[in-house]
Amino acid sequence: MGSTLIKEAIMRNFKIVGAVAAKEDPNINKTLKESGICDLNIKIVDPTRLQEAVKDADVYVSFTTPQAEVTNLPVVANLGKKIVMGTTGFTDEQMRKIRDAVTGKVPAVFSPNYAIGVNILFRLLRMMKIFPSGYDFSIVEIHHSGKKDAPSGTAKKMGEIISEARGYTSISYGREGLSARKPDELEVLAVRAGGVPGVHEIIVAGPYEMIRIEHMAFSRSVFAQGALYAVEWIYKQEKPGIYSMDDVLGWI
Repeated sequence: MGSTLIKEAIMRNFKIVGAVAAKEDPNINKTLKESGICDLNIKIVDPTRLQEAVKDADVYVSFTTPQAEVTNLPVVANLGKKIVMGTTGFTDEQMRKIRDAVTGKVPAVFSPNYAIGVNILFRLLRMMKIFPSGYDFSIVEIHHSGKKDAPSGTAKKMGEIISEARGYTSISYGREGLSARKPDELEVLAVRAGGVPGVHEIIVAGPYEMIRIEHMAFSRSVFAQGALYAVEWIYKQEKPGIYSMDDVLGWI
């Protein structure tokens, strides 16, 4: 995701001032040019040199692992850098730690998905409370075989919105054996296959009709594009706090 984000940022005339990757990344200590990402002679450093990498930055953009965020975001927040974070797969405790690290210090955007279409879909899902009783809701998400967290952060966010709108109290992750669906149950299915960037489908089925709403990402560039919208928005914010793409969409 990092290389996609850098390429998209350069296309849109953002200034890249630093690059950080995991210690085991083969491009550590190479420049972005040597790594074949772009023509910039900016060295890619490991997280032990994070402060050096972000010292001239206005906004720190991060797509990494939950544990890396727990370590890195407090450092960035203490330096007063604004944040756009798209990492998913957090435990409740990990999310509490990074929220505590950021709250009251800097403006930050946290989102499980930066695609504009997905965030419009989030808004649409809030309308699902309009359906009468007797309609079942299911979420199916498909991602590349290398994605580690399941279900995706996007599917979890969709589940939270639908559960709040419909009053669901339980979630079924897949289905096996002899078990009928419960009236208060949201069904979520995760598929990992090939190189799929991301597909999310909402199925709403009543006794006599069905609606299927699908968002399909053709490329990771769609997430980079949305993240850069968030960068433009958060750059102008001065009030510390954790914001969402709902706030960003209000500006777009």
